[in-house]
Amino acid sequence: MKRFGSTFLLVCMLFAALTLVSCAGKEQAPAPSGQTAETPKTETTPADSADSRPAPAGETTPVPAPAETKQETADAKPTLTRPAQPEPSRAPVRDPNVVMIRFETTKGDIDIEVHKDWAPLGAARFQELVESGYYDGARFFRVVPGFVAQFGIAGNPLLTSKWKNANLRDDAVLQSNKRGTLSFATAGPNTRTTQLFINLADNDRLDGMGFSVFAKVVRGMDAVDSIDSRYGEQPQQPRVEEEGEAYLQANFPYLDKIVRARILN
Repeated sequence: MKRFGSTFLLVCMLFAALTLVSCAGKEQAPAPSGQTAETPKTETTPADSADSRPAPAGETTPVPAPAETKQETADAKPTLTRPAQPEPSRAPVRDPNVVMIRFETTKGDIDIEVHKDWAPLGAARFQELVESGYYDGARFFRVVPGFVAQFGIAGNPLLTSKWKNANLRDDAVLQSNKRGTLSFATAGPNTRTTQLFINLADNDRLDGMGFSVFAKVVRGMDAVDSIDSRYGEQPQQPRVEEEGEAYLQANFPYLDKIVRARILN
């Protein structure tokens, strides 16, 4: 009996020792890899992980915008701005009293500005003759240096005869016969027909003689100055009227001429 009681006591002590060892093992079990026993690991989203990373050197950590600001940014539409517009170009106002005419000559182009209000009848006749092609091929048959370069007899005698007696009444002299201006040649009062001259110098004395200026050279005066003057006043006007280009070509071949006359506006 005494031996049985000793055995029972030994078994109870062994069971108690095993129980203590088991409890101690549970309390000292190591935490899983990446965690500490004291701090539990929480689950994170990819966005949270990116925001929690330290900023690279030289940069500041971005501060996330509030949810409302992000929404407003997403909804905002870009503002279209119109580039500065240049001032529209304005065409110069055309003077109804002015007509531009170009002579294409053997010395170059000569641009002539016709003023209807200077000498209305003379300006209208000149424009009519240009439009009809009368001056195409006409020679500068009388060139006096320092005075005038005269033209206006057609190369075709038939054209000359058509206009020979179409006299104009005189216009009042409103402009002076300055260098570069144009007037009709005359044989007396009210006898203007087709012949013209360009003043090569200031010929004010012609104003008192009734030569009314109706136009002026605005470009190509250098061409006017270079018109051949070797024959002076040698060509005989009656023969030029009767024989035209044939007479001039045979006797005065170096005379310059108007190749074409046309209106520019």
